[in-house]
Amino acid sequence: MRVLRRALGTLLVIGGLGAAVSCTAAHGDDAKPGAGRPAALAPYEQLLPAPASARAEGPGYGYGAGTVIRTGPGSPEEVRQIGELLAEQLRGPSGLPLPVVDGEEGDGIRLRLDPGAGGLGAEGYRLRSTASGVTLTARTPAGLFHAGQTLRQLLPVRGTGVVPGGEVVDTPRFAYRGAMVDIARHHFRVEQVKRYVEQLAQYKINTLHLHLTDDQGWRIAIDSWPRLAQYGGGSEVGGGPGGYWTKDEYRDLVAYAAERYVDVVPEIDMPGHVNAAQASYGELTCDGKAPERYTGIKVGFSSLCVGKERTYEFIDDILGELAALTPGRYLHIGGDEAHSTPAADYAAFMDRAQAVVARHGKTVVAWHQLATARPAPGAVLQYWGHDKTAAAEKAAVVAAGKSGHPVILSPADHAYLDMKYDKATKPGLAWAGYVPVQRSYSWNPGGYLPGLPETSVLGVEAPLWTETVATRADWELLAFPRVLGLAELGWSPAASLDWPAYRQRLSAQAPRLDAQDITYYRAPDVPWG
Repeated sequence: MRVLRRALGTLLVIGGLGAAVSCTAAHGDDAKPGAGRPAALAPYEQLLPAPASARAEGPGYGYGAGTVIRTGPGSPEEVRQIGELLAEQLRGPSGLPLPVVDGEEGDGIRLRLDPGAGGLGAEGYRLRSTASGVTLTARTPAGLFHAGQTLRQLLPVRGTGVVPGGEVVDTPRFAYRGAMVDIARHHFRVEQVKRYVEQLAQYKINTLHLHLTDDQGWRIAIDSWPRLAQYGGGSEVGGGPGGYWTKDEYRDLVAYAAERYVDVVPEIDMPGHVNAAQASYGELTCDGKAPERYTGIKVGFSSLCVGKERTYEFIDDILGELAALTPGRYLHIGGDEAHSTPAADYAAFMDRAQAVVARHGKTVVAWHQLATARPAPGAVLQYWGHDKTAAAEKAAVVAAGKSGHPVILSPADHAYLDMKYDKATKPGLAWAGYVPVQRSYSWNPGGYLPGLPETSVLGVEAPLWTETVATRADWELLAFPRVLGLAELGWSPAASLDWPAYRQRLSAQAPRLDAQDITYYRAPDVPWG
């Protein structure tokens, strides 16, 4: 498991059309300018993720020095906060003042919260652009935020211009659209994770899964067990100094993510992947002896002592403190690669760990190995298998899904961002095979596990494990552009998922990635231009 950018004419309707454009052959970066490249896409054709429906129609709105953002009379304070954040996001590339004002009358960018708006659901929105302005409408603040991110893609990367006339009506396919980052193998500061949240939110990813602990390091301060961070946080893969986050830093990240409608799901892996904890407190081992800190990348050698009552006091303390810091509904308790925990002990341990999560008012998320034990009612399973995963293991996940356990799909040979693109990729691993950009995109979450109904799929998540990732450049090279494809798989209608069309829209994102100074892999089969 541990083991980096459709032309339909003047009227564009994306939802349900599937592939609707001819495509030329793939080319590398050394191709001649313009050779074999499709014609430039119109603005509504470039949107990523592909919206449920979009049409270009009529004159557009001139976006310039006089543009204001209007929140509407009597709007909740949250709407104004969305307006202020949108203004901040737009000011950077445009240099415009973009004041945020109350009142819908007048031209400009209008934010309209309408709980009665039909067909938009919890995160959907409507964007309408005319000569007099752009109106963003949603039932919820989250939908209004997503509308603003779509508007960003309809504006020039820099400077002023015209928001083309037309309308987008858009809702997500799946409720859970996530990305995971492992800060345990290599420590990363909160500022880097914030940068990733900002990058993810603009493509409508709404969940950040934080892998906070593993054999190589413990990255979150726990008041009741202070040596976890102070000592267990002092190592990482390769022997670096490691580090950890204070509770205030964690709170700051959670608040930053919440402003962008991204929920944080923290993970404390157990009963395996616990060497850093046991190195900090020998009482967590069966013989009472603390092991040395670990800086390699092997898995499956550590296990909490299932027979000790002190073990359950430990998990109650740490999960209780983490639950108090986390407003979201989920706590992830790992449960994977517990090779040193006998099956009966594993099941007994997970029974008690799940009860602790419930006692602290949260819902369990665990890696899909929980399906082989006894998942608690409502527990969410995260599937990370691949094409060669045993049929019995897949069948256990399907059976759990059919019995009411939501499933998050993170198939390693499609969704794991730490897999190399090809043999030449550095950094990265390849135990699940190479995952080029096309492979990461070309699968259907709704039909991925045979027998698992789409209604049992909570969503998708793109994990980034960091055994080989030590810098921001490494992180971004592996994540981008593949994470954009995973964002589309989670948001867009199934009928819109089509590689020839997607590769063109992906290429249109290149100027935005460049403007944001994102290091990304220029896949040779994407016509970057």
